[in-house]
Amino acid sequence: MREIILDTETTGLDPKRGDRVIEIGCIEIYNRIPTGREFHAFINPEREVPAEAEAVHGLSSMFLKDKPLFRAVATPFLAFIADDPLVIHNASFDVGFLNAELDRLKLKPLALARVVDTLALARRKHPAGPNTLDALCKRYGIDTSKRTKHGALVDSLLLAEVYVELLGERQAALGLQSAASAAAERAGRNAIDGRQAARPRPQPLPPRIRDSDRAEHRSFIDALGAKAIWLKHWATTKPDGTTDKV
Repeated sequence: MREIILDTETTGLDPKRGDRVIEIGCIEIYNRIPTGREFHAFINPEREVPAEAEAVHGLSSMFLKDKPLFRAVATPFLAFIADDPLVIHNASFDVGFLNAELDRLKLKPLALARVVDTLALARRKHPAGPNTLDALCKRYGIDTSKRTKHGALVDSLLLAEVYVELLGERQAALGLQSAASAAAERAGRNAIDGRQAARPRPQPLPPRIRDSDRAEHRSFIDALGAKAIWLKHWATTKPDGTTDKV
C-alpha cells in the first residue's frame, strides 16, 4: 500500500491570521518501507517570517525571498500525493495550513478522512506522553543527531520511522530476528557441549582409497629414503597383526 509521510513548516501557528506555509516535505512509502521518492519545496510566503518562527525552523525571510510561490508548487505537490493516505503528526495543524493555501487557489481541500494522525496513534499507545516527534524518537531510539532544527523533509523521514514503531511492525520484525538468532545460538551451544551429537550413518560410506592406491603410495614413500618425514605417519603391520608407526 502506498502512503505519503508529510510535514510542513510555517510562518506561525494560525493560517486564519495570515500565517503561511514556507516548506513542504513528503516521502513515499510502500508497505511501510521508504521507496526513495520524495517531494520537497521551499515556498515564498509573501510576508515576513517572525523571529520566533525562524528560531524553530531556521528559515528566514531573506532565504525564502527568491523561492517559488505556493501556486507554483501546488500542482506537482498534489500530483505527488495523489489520492493516497497521508501520514502526518498533529495532522489538523498541517492540513489546516495546506487547505488554507489550496483555498486561495480555489483548489479542492485535503480531506481529513484520508489522513493518519500519528499524534493520535501515539496518544492511544502512550497515554502518559510526551508524544512530540522528538519525544517519540527518543522513546524508540531513533537517531536525530543530524537534525539541528525542524525541517519538513527531515521530520518526514523521522516520522516514517516513528510510524512503523507505533504500528508495532518493527518490533515484530526484530522479534523474529531475535528469535532466529537465539535459536541459532542455542544450536551452536548445544553442538559445542555435546547435546546435539551427530548421529552415525546407518550404512558406512564405502572407502574411496583402493588397496592399489595404498601400495602405490607406499612405493613412493620407500623411494624417498630412510629419513623421509612421511615414514613417521605411515602405519606398519607387526608380526602379531597389529599396526604401529615407523
